[in-house]
Amino acid sequence: MSKKKFKKPKHKKTSPIAKAKEEITINQSDFLSFSLKYFQIKTPKFCFDNCNNHYYINLLERLKSLCSITITDFYNNRSASLRSHKIDWNDSRVTEKSFGLANENQLVSAPYQFQISANEYGRVHGFIINNTFYIRWLDPEHNLYT
Repeated sequence: MSKKKFKKPKHKKTSPIAKAKEEITINQSDFLSFSLKYFQIKTPKFCFDNCNNHYYINLLERLKSLCSITITDFYNNRSASLRSHKIDWNDSRVTEKSFGLANENQLVSAPYQFQISANEYGRVHGFIINNTFYIRWLDPEHNLYT
């Protein structure tokens, strides 16, 4: 029986530009994640004690679905169902002036919010560092805006 000879695959040399493009692509594919590190539970304005089970189910479903998008997609999403956007503390309709965190100026570059579902379950307010959305308040009653 004769022996078959196999050719070794040739390794392509990757140029520095191709490597840089690959790294950029990898960074853009970072998915959104969530943290409760700065979550404020006990606050009268953003109380969720009286919410029913449907609220919590919808909240968890929204968080789960957002974990499957990139941070770039979150920033660029103009969907009416998500309504993610920056919070402008200087807006006269906003009832707060900040999140009330120590060192907030160094920590928060831009406060953000998104809705849980079409106005029925309110908003989630927080801020983003890298690809992590730090939830500060749950706002089932839409109390951040008048």
